[in-house]
Amino acid sequence: MTEFDVADATPRENARLLKSAVTPRPIAWISTADEDGADNLAPFSSYNHVSSERPVVLFTSPNEDNGGLKDTAWNALETGEFAVNVVTEPLLERMDRTSERLPPGESEFDLAGVERADCRRIEPSRVADAVVTMECTLYDSMEVHDRLMVLGEVRYVHVADEVLTDGKRDMTKVDTVGRLGGPYYTVSDPVEFERQF
Repeated sequence: MTEFDVADATPRENARLLKSAVTPRPIAWISTADEDGADNLAPFSSYNHVSSERPVVLFTSPNEDNGGLKDTAWNALETGEFAVNVVTEPLLERMDRTSERLPPGESEFDLAGVERADCRRIEPSRVADAVVTMECTLYDSMEVHDRLMVLGEVRYVHVADEVLTDGKRDMTKVDTVGRLGGPYYTVSDPVEFERQF
């Protein structure tokens, strides 16, 4: 077995090792608006939930000292609002297109031909075709080495009828997209095994 001491590796080597080990990584397709109302849409594969009874989710972005804050993180901090749209297979190509870095004020919704829908509790638009969207308000943020961690308290959730069974979200109907190491994506495909404990 090959072994690595992270103290001896370059930052790039450490990042590649981590991103190929922590897989599949869920993707938060985050929509925000700046203080002038211009919208932004970008995918983040450093994303998860940290609290469930009172739902809180998080995503991370390069911080100011490591390439500068992305528009998404900047908007979330400035306005205190963002929406997390769940990426499924039919949205994969458009989601990937929105990872292109655009000048501030230009919309990734327009670039990728993504239809907008109104949120109920926050100003940013959501992705109309997302099967699940969580409307969030800023809970907190913190610096972790080269990243800014942004935490959002979930205030409102939209779930498409086609992924419900008897009024409950049915994960066998949600073909969630995740990131693998390198340029690769994967799509969830439930195995014929149900959790026993």
